[in-house]
Amino acid sequence: MARPSKVGICKGAAMAGASFFDITIQGKGSHAAMPHQSRDPLVIASDLVGSLQTILSRNIAPLDTCVLSVTQIHSGSAYNVVPDSASLAGTIRYFKDEVCQLAETRMRELCAGFATAYGVTINIDLRNIFDVLMNDADLSDAYMEAAADIVGRENISGTDEPATGSEDFADMLKVVPGAYCRIGHSGTTGLHNPSFFLDPEVLPVGASVMARIVERRLAN
Repeated sequence: MARPSKVGICKGAAMAGASFFDITIQGKGSHAAMPHQSRDPLVIASDLVGSLQTILSRNIAPLDTCVLSVTQIHSGSAYNVVPDSASLAGTIRYFKDEVCQLAETRMRELCAGFATAYGVTINIDLRNIFDVLMNDADLSDAYMEAAADIVGRENISGTDEPATGSEDFADMLKVVPGAYCRIGHSGTTGLHNPSFFLDPEVLPVGASVMARIVERRLAN
């Protein structure tokens, strides 16, 4: 017999909000043998990636959670040419709106400063994609009570840690109070990986928990 799934939930701020960003550096290209004639966007982009991380270490309070990840850098197409432009892209994750606002403000200021310092044009596009996912405390308890009926009380946890991943269910929870739980399964590889495996045995568990919530609440 398969081991029962673990069901967990985090009350309150359970998953991070997320902003995505695109940064375009318009420099000046040249022959790679004469880089002094360029305003090399690759050098600028490399410096900017490092400077963006100082937002976390020197602007965000140590007890506030914020993640700033540059996940893309694109530039150039030849061995012997300094390109004329470069682009960066990435994401900010946060649990407080004011932390995100501070990070975005500092990103804009750094981009403006780099543009002046290097004599280039830098454009930044910042956009909020996901809000912070807020689990209602009472409905979280109701979720765990229903889950205990399905997997056993020893296999539930109402004190899971927040996750810095993001989820668009957060938008629904801003309109209608609810809760978002996690169900464990036998896969060992995380999301966004080609080796990720979703154990089909957890599907009946999730469906049963949802059905049990309906049964419990209709009974009241």
